[in-house]
Amino acid sequence: MKEFEAQVAWQRAGQAFVDGRYSRAHDWGFDGGLTLRASSSPLSVPLPMSDPAALDPEEALVAAAASCHMLFFLSLAQQGGFTVDSYLDRAVGFLGADEDGRVAMTRIELRPAIVFAGERQPGAADLDALHHAAHERCYIANSLKTAVIVVGAR
Repeated sequence: MKEFEAQVAWQRAGQAFVDGRYSRAHDWGFDGGLTLRASSSPLSVPLPMSDPAALDPEEALVAAAASCHMLFFLSLAQQGGFTVDSYLDRAVGFLGADEDGRVAMTRIELRPAIVFAGERQPGAADLDALHHAAHERCYIANSLKTAVIVVGAR
């Protein structure tokens, strides 16, 4: 079994805390030394307790699903003899009530725009097959209860 680790660090930094007006900003640390500033979304916790410039967990979840799908798509396209010049996904996650009435990410839409190079260009059936295979292999999507779908891929 493979293990993946992330460090999440927050400090009160002298804030009162018990009044609820403390900063939700914190740091995410990853192997290799990467540190990202994270916070609750201002859509969840109002300013100034949230940092709108920081990455929030909802965005990170959407990005993780989109990134996983893209990486498998690129690998499968290469194996199929297609050359991908660029891949841009403006993925969107939707937060709402799940079937039990709890707030959850209820849907993630992947909206990739892909540019291929060379004479071998995929047709609509090829693209559908590549996206389907990428989705089947994406362990992030396989780990989620929410639907992760590809919308209007081109």
